Amino acid sequence: MRFGMSVNMDIPDAPRMAKRTLELLEGHEVLLEKGMASRFRTDGLLLEDMDVDIMVTVGGDGTILRALQHNKAPIFGINAGDLGFLTVVSEEELEEGVENLLRGQYDLEERIKLQTTVGGTRMLDAMNEAVLHTAHVAKIRHFQVFVDGEMAMNVRADGIVVATPTGSTCYAMSLGAPLVDPRVEALVIAPMAPFKFSARPVVVPASSRISVQIVRPKECVVVVDGQQEMLMAGNETVEFKASPDRARFVSFGKSFYGRTREKLMGTLC
Repeated sequence: MRFGMSVNMDIPDAPRMAKRTLELLEGHEVLLEKGMASRFRTDGLLLEDMDVDIMVTVGGDGTILRALQHNKAPIFGINAGDLGFLTVVSEEELEEGVENLLRGQYDLEERIKLQTTVGGTRMLDAMNEAVLHTAHVAKIRHFQVFVDGEMAMNVRADGIVVATPTGSTCYAMSLGAPLVDPRVEALVIAPMAPFKFSARPVVVPASSRISVQIVRPKECVVVVDGQQEMLMAGNETVEFKASPDRARFVSFGKSFYGRTREKLMGTLC
């Protein structure tokens, strides 16, 4: 089995945990990402150039999101940060997790990704969400949101968030959107700080084609998973739909509800 590895070197514990992971993977080929490889005195590759069976990430959710945008291999996420909702093992679970991985005692969990197109230009796919918001602080915009050609929202707001079920536990949740079980084929549309309280988040089928237009066009920004940004003049149509590509995660059987209790409810209480 061939592994790739991406490490967030800005997290204090990540290099040490990466070193321990490499020790546990001794005897297997491990390709290291450029930028971290020099720390381990070896050559590195770009994520998109790695042809691997499993991509090991050491960091937090941001490390996973970046890896998913540049490589299609299943993710084995090791949490070296704080929340790590998308990670599968903590430092305490690392040895057992790697042992199960090498024995093939794991499942692969598929998740919907979101495709975003701005004025005909396709951005990177999102694992969590795409955010369309004003380009200037404290400036409201008038958005019209269409689902399969029918207007679903006509709202003045700071922006619009379109999220996958995975992303329903992130930005969309802070906007009052419901948590969506990743097994549900759906997308979430949530207005950001709408002028009218009646503007509420909606859940639509994953087969839907969502488009957003800006009335009286002014500059806006589209941000995908916090990783890629595109400035727009405001006269472009922004389109969203489920990507044909799916994300895959190594799973050891813990359910969405178990992770939610552990990661979110425990954090909030």
